[in-house]
Amino acid sequence: MYISSISAEDLQQLEFISFPGKIKVIETTGPDFSRAVAYLRSQKVIGFDTETRPCFSSSQPRYGVALLQLSGAERAFLFRIKTLGMHKRLCSILSDERILKIGAAVADDIRGLQKYADFTPRSFVDLQKIVGDYGIRDKSVKKMSAIILGYKVSKTQQLSNWEAETLSEQQEKYAATDAWVCREMYLRLMKSEKVQPAAE
Repeated sequence: MYISSISAEDLQQLEFISFPGKIKVIETTGPDFSRAVAYLRSQKVIGFDTETRPCFSSSQPRYGVALLQLSGAERAFLFRIKTLGMHKRLCSILSDERILKIGAAVADDIRGLQKYADFTPRSFVDLQKIVGDYGIRDKSVKKMSAIILGYKVSKTQQLSNWEAETLSEQQEKYAATDAWVCREMYLRLMKSEKVQPAAE
């Protein structure tokens, strides 16, 4: 059984969790891109997320998706969509019904990616839509991670510039963790019992 909500004080007490595997930033369609696609296609469950450069004023134009993060258990790939575009091989992963893609608030991410290329999203799981079945009311990745995994994720890089010429090590770690932790939460939930609905 999971707690339904976690307080700011309890959240503060938890240790941070971060992606423990190898992170690769992909900017062009070279050998690294092909290896990344091959790895991701071999997975049954991958974590999914995107990052967009933040907009700090209403007069600024909205930025498009800058980064697509896809993660397995031991490898995470950060695709720089601004330079790479939504390549058809990336679209095919997101359209493949045999590969589960796990994220949070995935509809917005998918819409952002579809501005680059038209694809039909298949086999996406939105954690925010399923955690209620396990009695969890908190819907942010930070709080869901705390409740399900017992660790918190750092959000310090969330509002950094995702279109920077070079991503910092902290940005890479943050981006990889955000996708990977969704996968980890899903796998943990699949081993957990759902809450029985109250009798009428």
